[in-house]
Amino acid sequence: MLKPILLVEDDKRDLELTLVALERSQLANDVVITRDGAQALDYLLRQGEYASRPEGNPAVVLLDLKLPKVNGLEVLTTVRGNDALRAVPVVMLTSSQEESDVLRSYELGVNAYVVKPVEFKQFVAAIAELGIFWAVLNEPPPGSVKSPRRHE
Repeated sequence: MLKPILLVEDDKRDLELTLVALERSQLANDVVITRDGAQALDYLLRQGEYASRPEGNPAVVLLDLKLPKVNGLEVLTTVRGNDALRAVPVVMLTSSQEESDVLRSYELGVNAYVVKPVEFKQFVAAIAELGIFWAVLNEPPPGSVKSPRRHE
C-alpha cells in the first residue's frame, strides 16, 4: 500500500490545479486534502477528526505557506519538532517569492521550496515532477517504508 500525499491548500483554484496535475502524473498514491494548517496538523498528529486514521506518515506534504488558522511555517515548525514526523518530506508549494519566506522555510527544515508557476502547463509539469520524485523516486529514511515488504 502506497503512502498518501498530504496536500495542504486553502485556495480553491490552486487546489483544483494541483489535483489535476497530480492526476496527470499518474501517481497511484491517494491524495489527502486539508484546507488549513490546523487541519493539516490534526491529520499529521492523528488528532481531532483524524484521531482514528490509520498509523503512518504521508510520502510527502505539499504545504502552502499562507494558510488560515495555522500558517505553513508554523506547520513546518511542528513537523520538524516532532520525533514521529521529523523525517517526513515537506515541500513548500506557494506563490510567495519573498526572500524572507524562502530563507525562513529552509531554516525551519523544508526539503524544497517551489513557487507556483502562473502558467497552467508549467504548473502541471512542476507538480508532476514533485509527485514523482517524492512519492516514487525518493528513498525514505530507515524505519519508514514506501510499501509493505514481502517476506519470502
